[in-house]
Amino acid sequence: MKIDWERKLTSRKFWIAVAAFVSMLIIAFGGSQDLAAQIVAIIMAGATVMAYIFGEGLADQAGAIADMEDKE
Repeated sequence: MKIDWERKLTSRKFWIAVAAFVSMLIIAFGGSQDLAAQIVAIIMAGATVMAYIFGEGLADQAGAIADMEDKE
């Protein structure tokens, strides 16, 4: 069974799960809720940027393939 990392890294559910896990670890190890909230915000901001980059890359790829097929 092969993991589709491209799809996984663009999944909002995946990043919410990662953020929740990290925030619970911070709180479990004595960190404040403010610190956990700041780190979750950073994770979600990074996930948004990654999803945008992957999405634009896929759109560009699809456009390039369509252009190549039109030329043939």
